Amino acid sequence: MKKHFLTLLTITVLSSSCLSQKSTNNTNLSLSDKKATIETKTLYKELNSLTQKGFLFGHQDDLAYGVKWKYEEGRSDIQDVVGDYPAVYGWDIAGLENDSPNNIDGVPFAKMKQYIIEADSRGGISTISWHFDNPATGKNAWDNVPNSLKTILPGAENHKKYTSWLDKAAVFFLSLKDKNGKNIPILFRPFHELTGGWFWWGKGNCTPEEFKTAWKFTFDYLQKKGVHNLIYVYNTGSFGSEADFLTNYPGDNYIDMLSFDTYQNSNHPNGEKFIAEVQNQFKILNEISSKKHKLMALAEAGYEAVPDPKWWTGTLLKAIGDYKISYVLLWRNHGWQEKEQKMHYYAPFSGQLSEKDFIDFYNRDETIFEKDIQKKLK
Repeated sequence: MKKHFLTLLTITVLSSSCLSQKSTNNTNLSLSDKKATIETKTLYKELNSLTQKGFLFGHQDDLAYGVKWKYEEGRSDIQDVVGDYPAVYGWDIAGLENDSPNNIDGVPFAKMKQYIIEADSRGGISTISWHFDNPATGKNAWDNVPNSLKTILPGAENHKKYTSWLDKAAVFFLSLKDKNGKNIPILFRPFHELTGGWFWWGKGNCTPEEFKTAWKFTFDYLQKKGVHNLIYVYNTGSFGSEADFLTNYPGDNYIDMLSFDTYQNSNHPNGEKFIAEVQNQFKILNEISSKKHKLMALAEAGYEAVPDPKWWTGTLLKAIGDYKISYVLLWRNHGWQEKEQKMHYYAPFSGQLSEKDFIDFYNRDETIFEKDIQKKLK
């Protein structure tokens, strides 16, 4: 991997993993939205600063529900285990486009808004994805009918429908206000896992140019509606090269953070294989982020039911290695799914097999949870 000097006078050569993200900690790092709010600009700078101290830990739907509980004020499976909340909270706004009172996972939007505001008041950060329905078929996001994305482009048959969806998203984003009436900054991750073909916007279901046009329109339209509290996160599934990762990339002026999603598959329990795959992708992503002066993240990760008692320190930490990423977010703890007759969770809870190792993970200097954020920024 490429190595370079920190300055022309520096003779210390950094290893590739130590290099990761250091080049973004400079004046070249700026938000793509030139009208971004002061709070959003501040968060972006803080995220950059925090990459030099460690990485933020995140969890999807953390405050809404967990294993065998739902909507209990102040509760969190993570908080139950370590006495602290995640630094990053993941949410999804699918359902908003259809005026549903609840999102795709049953979380009422009113509660989601409440949780985002509560997290922000404690210094936590929220990220939002959008498993929006297929506009061409009316079915869900996994209805991966080819050419569906093409129908939302300007002049196409579902363009007006799509702009109405963006109108609703804009209203929601602008409704997220702190105690001072300021818009809360959000890490927005639209069209996620775009290198996979399982979503209607994914690989094989649209051309790179169609995808880029859709992304740019979404970016411009939300700003036209006055939304300036978003940090835009470009997100893929697995990828094998720089060209693969950047195939649908809309341009540096439309992206603030680079990320990918990856899970250890229960059918392939070899942790070393997972570590090698993630390290290889970080190696590629590090090169891209260094050139483009963008933050990078592991936007979704996990091992369902965490059957490895040492997974947190023995696998996840090793997979991230020395790469200076902004955050890693674990998927949701849905608890008991009666139809599937199994537990569906990705983070530990009290009594779970990996609980002790997660506490060790929490106590590591490089892992940043909610209480750590302000300490690390000093």
